[in-house]
Amino acid sequence: MNHLVVVAVVGPTGVGKSRLAIQLAQTLNGEMVSADSRQVYRYMDIGTAKPSPEELSLIPHHLINIVNPDEDFSLAQYQQLAYRAIEDIQQRDKLALLVGGSGQYVWSVLEGWGIPQVPPNLEFRHSLEEKVARFGKDKLYHELMKVDPIAAQRIDRHNVRRVIRALEVHRGTKTPPSQLQYKKAPPFNTLIIGLSADREELYRRIDLRVDQMIKQGLVAEVEKLVNMGYDLNLPAMSGIGYKQIGMFLKGELTLAAATAQIKFETHRVARHQYAWFRLKDDRIKWFDIKDSMGSEMVRLVANFREAHKKQ
Repeated sequence: MNHLVVVAVVGPTGVGKSRLAIQLAQTLNGEMVSADSRQVYRYMDIGTAKPSPEELSLIPHHLINIVNPDEDFSLAQYQQLAYRAIEDIQQRDKLALLVGGSGQYVWSVLEGWGIPQVPPNLEFRHSLEEKVARFGKDKLYHELMKVDPIAAQRIDRHNVRRVIRALEVHRGTKTPPSQLQYKKAPPFNTLIIGLSADREELYRRIDLRVDQMIKQGLVAEVEKLVNMGYDLNLPAMSGIGYKQIGMFLKGELTLAAATAQIKFETHRVARHQYAWFRLKDDRIKWFDIKDSMGSEMVRLVANFREAHKKQ
């Protein structure tokens, strides 16, 4: 019987996943595998809410700071690196903790997605980006609805990058992307812990975190990236936080307006994350953060691990 285990900690942004995962890792001899699509980029620390240098030195973290902001990084690459990191952790008899709120990243690993290997078509991407600039992102989303309504349903219409990628896969394979996906169970047993909070509390935490990012020097971080030669139009730089501060630096928004926009957009992302991690999904053991159940979760993980060791 398979005794290998992976514990995933999921939930919306700002809910406290990293804090819980560090507690679990310290107590149960674990290492973290990040499932955050923005923390893969080097030099982008404050705006992606990366673990602090202290946290990074406390517990080994994998898949953070692995590519430069102008490098392409695909879901297929992420999945491959995540499996490699998990295997490495398990071979050293430690607990692998998959932690993050990027639904695609988490489920591609836990469900063993078969991902279409379609290389980037820069010319095609550019033509679609120009279309968005001229007609707006809804036009592009409707194109995806036409060729693959199932894929469109799974993608946040505001996430232009993912809409473009789905259309790129369709163009490269002449097949709806949703039909290309298959699942092959990975070689480990999974326990998924979900952290949730009521909307008001979640928004309060997000707003606090955004204010903290501004205090910590998000403006200086974006300025530094621009001075290093990273264009504000790069996919990495057009993420929430970087885009709005970029607009502030160009004189298109006041700092107060940029901050308010970052909060608003982050609220929207948090709502959308519940489409990936559903409260009704019985694979996920949900805990409300107001109930402060750290010790109960440690016990739950320890028991899960023990049960599979005996098999």
